[in-house]
Parts: sequence; structure tokens; C-alpha cells
Amino acid sequence: MSAPRRPTAPTNESSAIPDLVEILKVQGLLTSEEEDQVQRYMQVQQLSEEAAIRRLGKLGEDDITQAVAKHAKLPYLKINPLDLDLDVVTAALPAPFARRHTMCAVSKHANTVTLAIANPFNRAPLRDLQQFGGMEVKLVVASRSDIMAVNKGFYDLKTSLDAAESQLTDGRLTSIDVTNQEFLSGPSEEMDPTMQPVVTALDNMLTHAFDQRASDIHMEPKRNIALVRLRIDGVLHDVHVIPKIVYQAVVSRVKMLSGLNIAEKRRPQDGRIKRSEGGKEIEIRVSTMPTVFGEKAVLRIFDPDILLKSIEELGFSETDLPRFLPFLEHREGIILVTGPTGSGKTTTLYSVLKHLSKPEVNIVTIEDPIELVYDDFNQVQIRPEIDVTFANTIRTVLRQDPDILMVGEIRDSETAEMAIQAALTGHLVFSTLHTNDAPSAITRLLDLGTPPFLIASTLVGVIAQRLVRTLCPKCIEDVKPTEEDAYGLSVPFEKIRGLTFRQGKGCINCRQTGYLGRSGIYEIMPTSRKIRKLIVSKTESPEILKTAREEGMRTLRESAIQKLVKGDTTVSEVIRVTGR
Repeated sequence: MSAPRRPTAPTNESSAIPDLVEILKVQGLLTSEEEDQVQRYMQVQQLSEEAAIRRLGKLGEDDITQAVAKHAKLPYLKINPLDLDLDVVTAALPAPFARRHTMCAVSKHANTVTLAIANPFNRAPLRDLQQFGGMEVKLVVASRSDIMAVNKGFYDLKTSLDAAESQLTDGRLTSIDVTNQEFLSGPSEEMDPTMQPVVTALDNMLTHAFDQRASDIHMEPKRNIALVRLRIDGVLHDVHVIPKIVYQAVVSRVKMLSGLNIAEKRRPQDGRIKRSEGGKEIEIRVSTMPTVFGEKAVLRIFDPDILLKSIEELGFSETDLPRFLPFLEHREGIILVTGPTGSGKTTTLYSVLKHLSKPEVNIVTIEDPIELVYDDFNQVQIRPEIDVTFANTIRTVLRQDPDILMVGEIRDSETAEMAIQAALTGHLVFSTLHTNDAPSAITRLLDLGTPPFLIASTLVGVIAQRLVRTLCPKCIEDVKPTEEDAYGLSVPFEKIRGLTFRQGKGCINCRQTGYLGRSGIYEIMPTSRKIRKLIVSKTESPEILKTAREEGMRTLRESAIQKLVKGDTTVSEVIRVTGR
């Protein structure tokens, strides 16, 4: 026999679901014993009914919300903030009304606005919607936390943007012909970047980017407006459209925080911002560049939880890891990581240095810019304007008794020469190159004028890498390969006919994308005796590639296909990252 239920007075009339335990019992989600436990939580710990149910640890907020939607015979919606339009959300409902009744607008088509509500059984606010002046209202059910996050983020951002636009228009607007590129080199009145609405607007944008797991924030000026885009799992998404005059003030605020010259708008600039978010310190690398419609700013976010992984978390396969770990056993030599921008080279290097970090080891990094400040490393920032270059700094660092040296990038012959010299004098050196594959790194060093016998005697090995999106674990389904898949992978259909591939069909966990997170694919080339001979004889990279393949190296495409066969990614992702 269940204990008598004691109703708990809700703190918000619109958010408390009546008879929630009964709804869940009818759908088989709670047992009578669990109902008794819920009652005890409510009585002893003074929890609301929903909080007591979640305290059991069996059902999460999304599970409860889906059950409520089913009981109310309404669609359930997992809100994806990236799908929302700022103007639609904020224009459809007044902020106090939306917050008081825990509802928000999620879309508008023609004369119909779709509203997400947390409690479909509270009819009072629904009656108030009659004032919408002929607008047809469609209801969906969403979780309270999702709706509250939208209401806070979107209304706060809209309020700050409107306030900033009003202040700037009233007192500081300068007429600029944005269709003429000449304005970039002419004087313009500087906007005060410390105005509170501008500060609040930027803070809201940054918080939203962190919440969405963005790796980059793109702020792009257009002819009459400005666009804010987020790169998430390697793919760009349009997020906000903001007034041009506010955008200029926001960029000035970004430049001020990152230590850039606010008055200089004609030249590209680079800086960095340190920000505390969620109890951890996040580094933001800032790059500004003049374009025809104004300064474009890109903010790259370096989350320590992402940059500092264990070796096992980087994505090495069972065959690649044994080929890579011997690199780290060397006490001297040079190890190169290659790949384009955004391929995860920095994450690999930082994770390897963290793995090698010990009290008895002196690790020095030379970077431009420093991606993440980490206490265990001695980090040096390159400043070419005062002649603190990679090459000059390596000379200085070698007098600092280093054990391990990380050079951010080998860009010129002088840096290559000094990195090789550091490896020759008993140091383990890590660095990066921008090449398409591992064998091309040798060709690149030769092009920079490095003597082949020095490359052969110091190079431990080369790692080429890319990042592929991995499947969401909550919505994976099996699929059969098709002839189109075989064509895209450049393999005979007979080779994959009997295999089973996987794909993500899209769910609330991955915001209907089918993907969640990214993992590395690698091409690992140790410098064997045969390859050293080829280097000394200045052999072209195709011959080096052939020899490396004979010795067990897998190409990036083969590494990606292995993840595909294992069920970690999809055919389309393999083709996107490694080409057809």
C-alpha cells in the first residue's frame, strides 16, 4: 500500500506538474515502492515532487518531460539553441510573461508561432495567449531547464543589444560608407567599449558559445548587419545577427580585453583573453582582420578539459598506439606533428607534454601565441616586434637546461636549423608543420634548407592527423553499405558488401545531428633505417610513403576507415575529412 501523498506547494504555479507521480506510474516509469521513496524525500528533505523523483536517480529531467508531453498528447521538443532565432524568441512573448510561466517561442512560420511550455496543464497563461492578435499558437512541451536557459540567454542578449544600439545611436554614431573599402584606412570615431550593455552582450555571446561546446566564435561584419557564428565539432553554425554599430563596439571590447590596439583597424592583430567559466580557466585566442565591411574577429576557445587529455583519449587505434608510444621513450631527437589548422595538433602536443611531465623534467614551450597556460610547463610567448623569434628563443632556452622543448611551429629555415640543433645536443624536441601527410614533412624540411643527413640523424618520427566527428552514443543505428558508399571510399563494393556500418539518426542528446564530439585519425611514420637512407638520398615523398606503408604505416584514409568499420563515425564524415 502506498503512503498517502502530501502535496507540496509549488514555488511557481506554472512550473509544477500536478499528479506527476501518477503520470509516471501509468506509463510504467515508476513502481509503487519508488512512489513511497518519493514521498519520503518530499517529507524529510522538503523537496518538490519532481525534485524528489529525480533524487531517485532513475529518471532525468528529459525523461520526465517526455512522459508529461505524452500524457498531455503534445509533441516533446528538446530545444537546440542553435536552431532558434533571437528576434523570434524575444518578439513573440514579453520577457516577464515568458519567465513567469516558463515558456518560450521556438519558431514562427507565417501566422503560426510555436511555443515551448514546461507545464501543459496550467491553462491560465494559455488563455492569456488570446491577446496575440490573430496569431495561431502551436504548443510543444520542453524541459524547464531548457526553457529557462533560452529565456535567460536570449532575452538578456536582446536587452543588451537594444540598449547598446540605443546609446550608440543617440550619442556616438558616425556615418561610414561601408561599401567603400577606403574607410578601413581612414579615421573613425572610436566607440567606448566599456559601456555596460556592450559588456553584457559580449558576455552573453561567450557564455552561449561555452554552453554549446564551440571551439571557435566567428564575428563577421556584413554590409548592414553583423553575423555571429559558432564552430561546433568542426562545423560552422549561424547563431546571431546583431546591429552593425553594436558589432563595432563589441569588437572594440574584444580588442581591449585581449590587449590589442583598439585604434588600429588597418592591420591584422592577435591577442588572447583569459576567462573563468564554470570554475575553470579558459584561454581565448583572438585574431582580428580587416575586411571590406569592417574588422572580422575570430575567437578560438581553448578548454583545458579538451587540450589536456590522456594519451588514450586522443583517439589512437589499437594498432597506432603501439607505433606511437615508442616515440616518447626517446631522450633526444625531434618529433613532428603535421596537419592543417584545426586538425588537433595543439591538443596532441599538450597531451603528450602532460604525459611526459614529471618533477625531475624541465619542459619548455615556445609558442605564438600560448594556447593554454599550464603550471607544469615553462612557456615563452614569441614577440617578433622585439626580436623574440622562434629561432632566437630556442638559442636562449638551450641555456636554460631544458629536457624537453616544444616549438609551436617550424616556419622558416632558421627555426628548423635551431630545432635540429636542439635535438642534436641531447634534447627531445616537439614541433608542428603544415603538411598534408607524414612523408611530406621530410620534403618540407628539405625545402627549408635543412641538410638531409641532419634530418636523418635527428628525426624520431612524424605524426599526421585530422579530426573526425564521432557518432552520438544515444542514437546509433546499424546500416548496410551501399554502392555509393563504396564509390565515395574508392573501394570495390564487394569489399564492404558484408560489413555493417553505423550512423546516428539524431536525438535530443546530439541536437539531431547524429554526432557528438570528435576523435583523431593518425598517420604514424617512425624514422626507420630504410627511411633514413631515403632521406639522405633526398628521395621524393611518394617513395618514402611507399616504404612507410611497407613497414606498417596506415594512411589517414585507412585510419578513418578503421574508425568507420569499428562504428565510431560515418562514410560521409570519412569523405569530408580525407577527401574522395
